[in-house]
Amino acid sequence: MNRSILLKERPAGKPVLDNFELRQEEIPTINEGEILLKTLYVSVDPYLRGRMRDEKSYIDPFKLNEPLESGVIAEVTESRNPNFRKGDYVSGMLQWKEYQVTNGNGLNKVNKEQAPLTAHLGILGLTGITAYLGLEKIGNLKPGETLLVSGAAGAVGSVVGQIGKIKGCRVVGIAGTDEKISWTIEKLNFDDGINYRTSENLRKSIANACPNGVDVYFDNVGGEVLDAALANINKFGRIINCGAISLYNETEIPVGPRPEGILIKKSALMQGFIVRDYVKEFGPAINQLSKWFQEDKLKYSETLIEGFENIPQAFLDLFEGKNQGKMVVKV
Repeated sequence: MNRSILLKERPAGKPVLDNFELRQEEIPTINEGEILLKTLYVSVDPYLRGRMRDEKSYIDPFKLNEPLESGVIAEVTESRNPNFRKGDYVSGMLQWKEYQVTNGNGLNKVNKEQAPLTAHLGILGLTGITAYLGLEKIGNLKPGETLLVSGAAGAVGSVVGQIGKIKGCRVVGIAGTDEKISWTIEKLNFDDGINYRTSENLRKSIANACPNGVDVYFDNVGGEVLDAALANINKFGRIINCGAISLYNETEIPVGPRPEGILIKKSALMQGFIVRDYVKEFGPAINQLSKWFQEDKLKYSETLIEGFENIPQAFLDLFEGKNQGKMVVKV
């Protein structure tokens, strides 16, 4: 039998396991031009929460009673498509199914000899591309500048900080535990870190860790962390709004400090970033990330959860900060 995970109902606030349904069906057969894929690894990411809402966004919402989808590494187990052979490994946006049929459009072959397969979901996949292009297109890093990143021990944030060090910047990370802060400093070479859960005054903590102010802030969190970062932004600073996990489960729009005064006074740029706007530049981004990875300038970390049935729980764990690096489910 073939298992799939469906969106049973749309979450009201924070998602719960009852929002998902595990269903069994027969393993599908393929026709001419198609391939049968066996799912090996599934990526779960905070942005999936937005697709669970029935509202217009930069990507279509999930449909009720249909399988969810995300980044997947799969193996070709049967092929009637000349572009794919049995035993090939591929990555792409695929459904939460153990087996599925596709015509191969949108899939990329991956080489397990180049890097671990899961790296193509993380540092050499959409995660790494997001970090790289966000900094390239908006951050415009210069040597000697100070880069502040929230969600610093997460999938994107951990890569952002490493790229900052490669570019010759002072890098300060914000995370939710002392262990995560220690990891970013000791393993990823960050210069300093802030535990936002234990900081009594986050604005002052950022000021202390960034004595020359913040030139670039890569935001994965939003909310009060963004407010505190804005209070420390330098003249001509750049703020990259990549994610806002602190707000994803809110049922009402929260009201916070108004940013326009700071943006005007500091001539600062604050811009939303969606990596899919730069699809044509994925190739060069992957090439650069791969080069740094091979040169051991980029470290790869992941939290690996085993079991297809545990995909929903792994997703929920993201909102509890239980991941270090990329959250991946091994099927």
